Amino acid sequence: MVMNCDWSKPSKSGFLRPAQNAHTYLRFQDLVRTANKGQVEGGSQLAASWPRPPAYRYEILDRNSKVGNCIPLADIRMGTWVHDIECHPGQGAKLAQAAGTYAKIMLEPASQCLVQLPSGVEKLIDSRCRATIGIVSNPNHGARKLRKAGQSRWLGRRPIVRGVAMNPVDHPHGGGEGRTKGGRPSVSPWGKPTKAGFRAVVGVGKRRI
Repeated sequence: MVMNCDWSKPSKSGFLRPAQNAHTYLRFQDLVRTANKGQVEGGSQLAASWPRPPAYRYEILDRNSKVGNCIPLADIRMGTWVHDIECHPGQGAKLAQAAGTYAKIMLEPASQCLVQLPSGVEKLIDSRCRATIGIVSNPNHGARKLRKAGQSRWLGRRPIVRGVAMNPVDHPHGGGEGRTKGGRPSVSPWGKPTKAGFRAVVGVGKRRI
């Protein structure tokens, strides 16, 4: 049983929205403690008649350490491993989504929270953004080896063929004797330049209004 703090939806339970139902949430915590001890002021017989479920049912009350809880960064302790982090409040998960990845809370959350991403880069994120506590499953995903070429095709990956290895009818770089691409810059199969410099100079020389 995990908890998702979705601030965009109305509250339906004290478990899901403890920040907006603080009085109910804290009162329920007090009742749980006193019921477990069997001591309720003015009603010890009533407390004795209450069912006593196991204590593990109330572990969800400690929402800052429950793996799988999706809560704002402001409510997460320093040093916690998190994943599926939002960049803007309510935007949805954007960071640390790959298999086996996680980020780490580096400083005590304030208006902005310092998070160390899987790449090692430290990023300041709005503390209202949500994150899920824990690590993404399947950490051995990147270490697996494909047994044969056909297994790569099963994953939907098609072969990559160089343009200079094709015929002129198939690619602008095709044909010729030896490894030559006809003395022209690198282009796509449809004749458009592919180097980064082409994108950088798009629009140069045009009239400015």
